[in-house]
Amino acid sequence: MNFKAVGNTLGKLLTYLSTLMIFPLLFAYYYNEKNSFNAFIWSIITTLLVGFALQKIFSFKNSIGNKESYLIATLGWVFVSAFSALPFLFTKTIPNFLDAYFECMSGYTATGATILTDIESNPLSILLWRNEIQWVGGMGIILLVVALLPMLGVSGMKLAKSEFPGFELDKIKPRIVETAKTIWLIYIFISIGEIVCLYGFGMPLFDAITNTFGTMPTGGFNPRNASIAYYDNVVFEIIIMIFMFISAVNFSLHYKFLHGDKKIHLKDPEFLFFTSIVLISTLLVTLQLRFSIYDSLLSALRYASFQVVSIVTTTGFVTTDYSLWPPFSQLVLVLLMFLGGCVGSTAGAIKSVRLLLLLKQAKQSFDKLLHPHAIIPMRLGGRVISDDIMQSIRSFFLLYIFVFIIGVFIITATGLDITSAIGAVAATLGGVGPGLGLVGPTQNYAFISSVGKITLIICMLLGRLEIYTVLVLLIPEFWKKSSSSF
Repeated sequence: MNFKAVGNTLGKLLTYLSTLMIFPLLFAYYYNEKNSFNAFIWSIITTLLVGFALQKIFSFKNSIGNKESYLIATLGWVFVSAFSALPFLFTKTIPNFLDAYFECMSGYTATGATILTDIESNPLSILLWRNEIQWVGGMGIILLVVALLPMLGVSGMKLAKSEFPGFELDKIKPRIVETAKTIWLIYIFISIGEIVCLYGFGMPLFDAITNTFGTMPTGGFNPRNASIAYYDNVVFEIIIMIFMFISAVNFSLHYKFLHGDKKIHLKDPEFLFFTSIVLISTLLVTLQLRFSIYDSLLSALRYASFQVVSIVTTTGFVTTDYSLWPPFSQLVLVLLMFLGGCVGSTAGAIKSVRLLLLLKQAKQSFDKLLHPHAIIPMRLGGRVISDDIMQSIRSFFLLYIFVFIIGVFIITATGLDITSAIGAVAATLGGVGPGLGLVGPTQNYAFISSVGKITLIICMLLGRLEIYTVLVLLIPEFWKKSSSSF
């Protein structure tokens, strides 16, 4: 293991992190929030000093190997979340480090689970910082650095793939730096579009920015205690719902669409499957809500569609307390927490294409029972799917369920009831945010024990880096035969 490469790259990450604090710093200055202004000044200085120190101590100019890329990806999120907690600590907005770390990891992983009990009482600059880290984390902090550091070259591809498993980065541009820049430009372009739409239809500018910073990463942080329900505005809900859906679709499809292939989405099997799941789930929940809660079909459709899209995209915005819905509708939402959006999107959870391929393999098994001597290749959109890919998908699915079960066991051992434990683990592992029971849509995670919070933090990290990147560090062989060490 080349620890010089790891330390040097982590130093670069912290250096760039300090520049991200400038935006809320200026905001604090503009609104005369002196305490927050000083907090961001000290946070920037501390982060910069540590970043420069790491780069100086771990001087490194060669390429980064596969092992180093996995360690950098994992430690990158751990370190960045820790230093991003400084503004919360210095302002005493969140005086406890574990709570502040929980909030930041929830932000960067685009989970949206919060320990804040009164969000609206916090300084605006702190709320902006809270949503900014979520917006950056949605597309990937390492992918951002790759876009800003052309000298990483091939190493950049390894780093990006370790942070964005399953994202076909090499299909957009020949060079990883160009790809990273292209992805970020599309992300920024769509974000600006949402801000303009929300502000144009009457949402205050600050709310439009922070809600966009919560929508695009499919994260769910919001400047209001009641989330989107605070506005009680169907136009806002439709706009946010559209952009949540867009964010949960593979960004390579958006790139091709913007470059002339207007039918690319309709030709993509995963997009069609994901869209079908959204429509079917919305229909089922709408029908039940119509005959159990709402007198109007439009009212049932309004709340059902928003909540289904919010949950399946792993955003976690809420317009109503769905914990009061009938059990069937709640079950639909829980299952959607495991599904998630498309590969190559900002959404979390298992991802639609994996479930689609598992269903195709199940069908293939039945076909082989009927035609035992036939050779039936697995196909997706005309592409033959190899056995290695299917093995990887099966392994990921089993690991995901295994981590979920272990997480539920630990959380229940801390004293939480089974419904709340299932909701908490499913919501943090899938990057959804609000769960069920005591961590439902109108609640928060402040009351969870220290052991419980640490467990959920690990779930967030595992879910965001899609398990393999983190768990490979636990394999003894990973640390053997180091080519160079510090």
